[in-house]
Amino acid sequence: MTSTEHTADLSIYTRRESEARSYCRSFPTSFVSARNARMTDADGREYIDFLAGCSSLNYGHNDPDMKQAVIEHLAADGIGHALDFHTGPKQAFLETFERLILEPRGMDHKVMMVGPTGTNAVEAAMKLARKTTGRENIVAFTNGFHGMTLGALAATGNAGKRNGAGMALSGVTRLPYEGAFGEGVDTLAQIEAMLENPSSGLDHPAAFLLEPVQGEGGLNAVSAEWLRGLDRIAKKHGILLILDDIQAGCGRTGTFFSFEEMGVEPDMIPLAKSLSGMGLPFACLLLKPELDVWKPAEHNGTFRGNTHAFITARVALEKFWADDAFSKEIKEKAEILNHRLSAIAGMIPEARVKGRGMMQGVDVGSGELAEAICADCFKAGLIIETSGAHDEVVKVLCPLTIERETLTQGLDILEAAVAARVAGQAPKMAAE
Repeated sequence: MTSTEHTADLSIYTRRESEARSYCRSFPTSFVSARNARMTDADGREYIDFLAGCSSLNYGHNDPDMKQAVIEHLAADGIGHALDFHTGPKQAFLETFERLILEPRGMDHKVMMVGPTGTNAVEAAMKLARKTTGRENIVAFTNGFHGMTLGALAATGNAGKRNGAGMALSGVTRLPYEGAFGEGVDTLAQIEAMLENPSSGLDHPAAFLLEPVQGEGGLNAVSAEWLRGLDRIAKKHGILLILDDIQAGCGRTGTFFSFEEMGVEPDMIPLAKSLSGMGLPFACLLLKPELDVWKPAEHNGTFRGNTHAFITARVALEKFWADDAFSKEIKEKAEILNHRLSAIAGMIPEARVKGRGMMQGVDVGSGELAEAICADCFKAGLIIETSGAHDEVVKVLCPLTIERETLTQGLDILEAAVAARVAGQAPKMAAE
């Protein structure tokens, strides 16, 4: 039986797979194929994908050019696993990343290959910040999410995630993100006051670690003014600035990096998720050259880089980032998304649109309501999830390559689900 011939019998999962599984509980079907922004299950039913692997599939499912490049590499017995050996795919990726991403943005960052997921990149950044500054404390921010391994988990705010650690999570101080205490509260002034007061109890930090747009934390997006202010504080106090662009990067907000129009240049940038272009495991840490003080193998791992991901990542860069056409397309779709979400938010008392670019959603004020809306959407053929401290935000993370017609269809489903809930009606099933 091939991967696309399995039945829809899901009993094996409850019988054998760990209780840690999560997304499959919200979407209880078995998927067999996908293309761009549409997925098909074992019963032949089609779904519009507004989750996109939690922003791991910014370029959609099974991009044909990336797929063909990998097929050709496999057919030629190309290198599959190479530790950190020199290989043709790795060289081609680095040269392309340098030419299309770093040099046009005036960035001289080194590229450090880490383990295959985002948390590995965050761990490396935290470790390097401590190594280069000689300080232990990392400042993370309210509602931040940085990963599930112990170091990155210490910098993650979500209580449910932190409770899984089974031990004290140390070495991190939490300070307020922009807007954490409501409008009109200057959190930058609070942060600076904590640093200036020798009796505040705040150990002098090695780094500030934050997401320019908090994906799991509820689509909280910092302003350029706030981020520049934090950068100024960091420079004043000799603190490194680490901008976690794992979920918000690779075009999600309209530019390759989510911060690149904000007037800051971070010391380190963890990248993952859509970095490979095709959903393959691949993460790296960008770091300023003066911070590259590692001794050989001082930070290593068996999967430092992914040869197949180097291939698809290179194709993604060449296909989507050789000029500004794709960025313009993202911004146009983001305007459509914002317009439709604003109308949807207007259907719910006190609801509001949050986020930036193609990383927006509606805070409906209740995790219970948000969950119900997403469940109704799934019944109608739309895969969409929640985020936020109370799961109160219905979050749109569709592929950036989604066709406008498909985007409209998905938003129509979302709007209908919200309208039905507001009216107290049961959702209608999509036509088979």
